[in-house]
Amino acid sequence: MSLIRALSKELQARSDESLRALFSARPDLISPGVPDFAALAARASGRVSVQRALERLNRPQMQVLETLHLCTNADTGHSASAAMLKKLINGSSVAAVDRLLHSLQELALVHRADPPHGATPAAAKQRHYLPVGSLKDVIGIYPAGLGRSYTELVRLQPAFAQRVVQLVGELHRAGASISPATTPMEAALSLQHWTATPESLQQILATAPDRTAALLARFGNWAMGAVPQAQRRASVLHEGADVGPVDWLLARGLLVPLDAAHVELPHSVGVSLRGGFVIENFSLTPPVPRLGNTSAGLRRNAALGAIAETLRLVGEVLYTVREQPLATLRSGGVGVREMKRLADSLRMEVHEAGVLAELCGMAGLLRLDVDSSAWVQPPQLEWLSLPRQEQWLWLVNAWLASERAPSLVGQPVNAAAPGPAGHRGPAGTTINALSAEAQRPDAPVVRKRVLEILHELTLEAVAPDGQAPVLDAAAVLERAEWTQPRMARRFSSLIRGILAEAEMLGLIGSGALSQLGAAIAAEQPDDALGILGEHLPAALQHVLLQADLTAVAPGYLDPELSERLLTMATAEGQGPATIYRFSVTSVRRALDAGQDAAAMLDFLRQHSATAIPQPLQYLIEDTAARHSRLRVGAAASFIQSEDEAALLELLNAPAAAGLGLVRIAPTVVVSHAAPRETAQALRGLGLAPVLEEAAATIVRLRRSTPAPGSGRPVYTAPRTAPPEADIEAQLAVLRANGSRAPGSGAHPPAAPGSEEATQLGLETLLKAIRLRQRVIMNVVDSMGNATRETVVPVAVNGGRVRVFDPDKEIERVLSIHRIIDVEATEELFQ
Repeated sequence: MSLIRALSKELQARSDESLRALFSARPDLISPGVPDFAALAARASGRVSVQRALERLNRPQMQVLETLHLCTNADTGHSASAAMLKKLINGSSVAAVDRLLHSLQELALVHRADPPHGATPAAAKQRHYLPVGSLKDVIGIYPAGLGRSYTELVRLQPAFAQRVVQLVGELHRAGASISPATTPMEAALSLQHWTATPESLQQILATAPDRTAALLARFGNWAMGAVPQAQRRASVLHEGADVGPVDWLLARGLLVPLDAAHVELPHSVGVSLRGGFVIENFSLTPPVPRLGNTSAGLRRNAALGAIAETLRLVGEVLYTVREQPLATLRSGGVGVREMKRLADSLRMEVHEAGVLAELCGMAGLLRLDVDSSAWVQPPQLEWLSLPRQEQWLWLVNAWLASERAPSLVGQPVNAAAPGPAGHRGPAGTTINALSAEAQRPDAPVVRKRVLEILHELTLEAVAPDGQAPVLDAAAVLERAEWTQPRMARRFSSLIRGILAEAEMLGLIGSGALSQLGAAIAAEQPDDALGILGEHLPAALQHVLLQADLTAVAPGYLDPELSERLLTMATAEGQGPATIYRFSVTSVRRALDAGQDAAAMLDFLRQHSATAIPQPLQYLIEDTAARHSRLRVGAAASFIQSEDEAALLELLNAPAAAGLGLVRIAPTVVVSHAAPRETAQALRGLGLAPVLEEAAATIVRLRRSTPAPGSGRPVYTAPRTAPPEADIEAQLAVLRANGSRAPGSGAHPPAAPGSEEATQLGLETLLKAIRLRQRVIMNVVDSMGNATRETVVPVAVNGGRVRVFDPDKEIERVLSIHRIIDVEATEELFQ
């Protein structure tokens, strides 16, 4: 029976509760919905769906599934039971393997099958299983890290097939206990039998050169390796010569050359090296890392300090960008020169500035202005007026939900790992801030899982009272590789950056998961807000003025106070205790911005914990006295409004910076842009200006609804299960269309073009390729005419199938979408 048909029958016999659990674990099976159990089985057997399901399996489940794949054959109906798998998995038990097989059956990755032909009565009473048909394509050619069999290598490697008979003959003449052969397949079977047991392999390796065991140990987890000139070095059997371990192994067929630079360790050799087991190390419990400890107080202080510093730096980024937006490159992203300017203003390294810019971008605090091709601050940004703990939660929610990886900024563009839409960067280039190369669609899932692992390890660790376990990337990655081994590569590429970003946001403090991080990992943001509101000091409203013309901020300053100080002084140093230095240049900058000496001194008196030093007062008054009182400038149009508040908002709007606005009276603003250009720009800001006459130089401004700023990001955890309503609706459809009792007759034919028909046809093709079996295809040409053809399928790839027509003795390539149905025949192609 077809594997898809067998799975359909099994799914139909399940209870509603079992189907609910299946849909929760594999939500893609009902997205979109399926009409019946046959379509459900076809989708569950699809390559993409199986690949997604495997990404959620832990290491013991994957080990049992790979072992089942290796010791079963759906073409011959050779199934396997827990007792059979237990013999191939070192350290396992029948009960443990049976539980894991049942969990895989619940996920529709394996299904029950009849016992293999010739099974003993005792074995026939055991539960036997077969994996879904697409598992081989998803797992790849090296399941469990083992290579292919000698027979498969002979069939797929022509160069090896040409020399394998000679190799076996030379080994036989040299005294090896191997049977001679006359055909490549007989030689492959001889090599397979020669290396079939650990004892026989140890006898073969007894005369091996030094370092051979160390070389073979490097193939412990993967069957393929790189060897220069592999095919040339395997051409002669070296006897009595001083040869290295690679030449010695190649000459005896213990390594098989694949091409000029790669070799493969055959399956039987790999299993014998593992002591006759497919899985050498099996454990139902995850590894427990050895962790250090830090004090809870140090962890809290480090987390709070990181949060305060991040909020301060984000405020400085916004001020810097308001003064001068970040220009983008023609290829996208912000270039190194612009990031160097931002880094200099923030007094930090370029990479750190890039991470901050990415954080601001993903939180909506910066947005790309399409007109100027520059990153600017949105108008009326709500974030600036929020309490500090809500500002922090805004950033954390945006970070959790974003599909960008800020820590990739500055790293080389990996040509072998393209970004979104297959983008590949030129060799030698690096990832720019706010560019497409930093996009990682799986980032939210990986972040969520990393926080969960941090929480798990923290709860499992036994730390003394008042201590917290220190977690590093190695410990988190080790646990991630156990819980989701198929996702290990994604974790390894992002985990260090995620931990660094989490530490910057205070989710980690002094290397340990903070209370805030634990609350976020448990999806309790309100608890995190309460904790932060209790411990995070309020923003300061004062500075300490000193006689050396500096103002010292003794902590995190209120953003408005910091911004006002930056207009009349230059920031120096790093950290929350920022030093602001006053100079003639900085005071003149404030005067140019419209301030006067009296206003500046009054501001400093209000926000200084000390009296204004006399040198500073002299500096401000003297610079103001020499500052020009008359100004001459060009103006192409006027903007007049009785609403002084509207004009003030317009002057402070970054998007209006291109108009060159200058206020010359409480109700009048001048612009260097032409009247029509000015009116058009104001309409783009959500305002309603009126152009009084065609040649007018006055634009009257009416109050309009202000343009909305960026909304607060609300984090929603990546959905791991479909809504309950969708599950119940799908169950109702399945039960309505599957009322016929299982096993009450033959399955109805699949509808042409349906998902079931496609999967059944693909299953038939793949089986025919493995068995070199003829099939009858119903093929439609470009004119819509259908013809039935008897062909031998050779390969399926990229939506096309390559077939051999034995009657015409030619090969052809057909598009799968033109094949209506495929029917297998019993006739084999010789």
